[in-house]
Amino acid sequence: MSNELKRKYLNIGSFLLGFGFLGALDGIVFHQLLQWHSVVMHSDRSIEILSDGIFHFAVTITLISGAIILWLGGKPTDLSKGIRYVVSGILIGGGSFNLIEGIINHHILQVHRVRPDADHPLLYDLGFLASGAILLVVGLLLRRTVPKLNGKR
Repeated sequence: MSNELKRKYLNIGSFLLGFGFLGALDGIVFHQLLQWHSVVMHSDRSIEILSDGIFHFAVTITLISGAIILWLGGKPTDLSKGIRYVVSGILIGGGSFNLIEGIINHHILQVHRVRPDADHPLLYDLGFLASGAILLVVGLLLRRTVPKLNGKR
């Protein structure tokens, strides 16, 4: 496999793994452990459980897809600074999850807030977005430290 194709697999796989991991973390921590919200906030608990179940299924498919694509990419150590490349992709994917989910679900569609019963729920929503932005920026900065390969990153 060419280094360019390997890098593409590692890029897509690590992004999906990070995206799925932060989605799973969101579901486990905010939906199940803290029980702050469900994907769809509704007076009927069965609708909330169903929406969470669909979300968890999608996150699981994303994690499995990312893992398979990473596996197809082979050992990242075959590339110069390959592990750093994979970690940066995971951070970029995770940060993207928080930003996309936060902007779409919390602000545009308003299907739920991070913690709707808080005195200042907007602060939790903004903190969620800030955590996504931090992960994304750290991932992008880490990606910049990976040496170029054939004139491409």
